[in-house]
Amino acid sequence: MDKPNLDIVLRMQDNVTPLRDGQVSVDGFDLTIHDEEAMDGAFRRMVRTNEFAISELALTTYVAAREQGAEFTALPIFLVREFHHGAILFNRNAGITDPKQLAGQSVGVDRGYTVTTGVWAREILAKEHGLSPESVNWVLTSDDHVAEFRPPANTRQLEAGRDLRQELQTGALPATIGFFKEDIPAEYDNVVPLHADGLAAGLNAFDQRGHYPINHLMVVRNDVLARYPELPKALFKAFTASKQIYINRLRAGDIETPTPIDKMHQRILERGADPLPYGIAPNRALLEGYLDQCLSQGVLTQPVTLEDLFEPSTFDLIG
Repeated sequence: MDKPNLDIVLRMQDNVTPLRDGQVSVDGFDLTIHDEEAMDGAFRRMVRTNEFAISELALTTYVAAREQGAEFTALPIFLVREFHHGAILFNRNAGITDPKQLAGQSVGVDRGYTVTTGVWAREILAKEHGLSPESVNWVLTSDDHVAEFRPPANTRQLEAGRDLRQELQTGALPATIGFFKEDIPAEYDNVVPLHADGLAAGLNAFDQRGHYPINHLMVVRNDVLARYPELPKALFKAFTASKQIYINRLRAGDIETPTPIDKMHQRILERGADPLPYGIAPNRALLEGYLDQCLSQGVLTQPVTLEDLFEPSTFDLIG
């Protein structure tokens, strides 16, 4: 009997390439993998049209979509993590010596309000610098993936024809969140990061308060879950095996040209921790704090629990 063949959209990175290359398979299923280097378009298509049976999805996009009644459910497979301290930039001439001085001012946001990097950057500003999100006027550069989402009242769209990076360089905006110094043209010499070494700042936050931001997870359409109740555990097992191959390579120094993400994962390994912990239990405190931030930032309008968000058959899985 032929196995069911399900379409899945992923961005190929080292912790998932063993699935593409056939080193790892999903018990009882075949996958047709759609590899998208830039996932933004796939995220939007998934939340607006349920295009894929299985999809990588940004964490905040998922949370916002679920509140609007999305017909898919998350699995605690957290494919992408990144520190976002480096995604807080200032104009050097704005006179900002303490982020709390941004209260009452306008701060640019790369893309929409629910971009996950933006949520984590606002969390850093709130938790580490005492700047409450509601005290800032956030200037957005696009709409959000979730069409029904309405950003809070302290937001506005950047005027048509204006460029956020240029607004920061000229001082029209004193600060931005969402992109990093390396995303800024080299000639924009007025742009400086809040943290000179974003990775060091992130690792310090990891050491001090367990801050290890999740960017992306996996979701499965509800009709697919109903048809194949064995699928969530099979996917979890396969993705765990795939990432373990990557971690073994990382531990052995078997990656010829490490990326910044590889180097971050290596630094987590040096601390005796799993660079990519899957499952609710090892991520509960982080995720619950994140949901509190979503509520305080206006990403969510009502409290939600992890049990509301994740497929029940995966509650006890750890990988």
